[in-house]
Amino acid sequence: MFPVRQMDMRADSSWKNLDRGVFLVNCLAIISRRGKVLIGRRENDPYIKELEWSFPGGRPSYTEPLIVSLKKEVRKKTGLDIAVSQLLFARILPERPQFLLLYYRGRIIGGKERPGELFSELRWVGPRDALRLFSTSVDPEIRTLLGRL
Repeated sequence: MFPVRQMDMRADSSWKNLDRGVFLVNCLAIISRRGKVLIGRRENDPYIKELEWSFPGGRPSYTEPLIVSLKKEVRKKTGLDIAVSQLLFARILPERPQFLLLYYRGRIIGGKERPGELFSELRWVGPRDALRLFSTSVDPEIRTLLGRL
């Protein structure tokens, strides 16, 4: 594993002075079952105010692999244990260009479904309904991925 170097972002340096290369990473799981995907309702998101529904996931830890962090975040938010098979897609969120989103394929392997940390509701929806419910931009690649379910 490669070491992670943290940047010193005290008052003498500013995120505004950085024009590339520094991102807040979020790992998200696209979990499907019988042609539907699992999404969660987020209320009062502290980072993206307009965010209402999203795939489960969150920010990874500096101290463990991305997939391990993703599994923990999905468990905290949904009560489900997942296996992660592959990275599907990565994108920068146009509304917040400092956010780098990594979408992984997830498969349920256990747990008990229930809304948890930051999610007030979980819902299994068809791909078109997911696209309709998302209040932030949806990349064309995600539309294509959902269309293949």
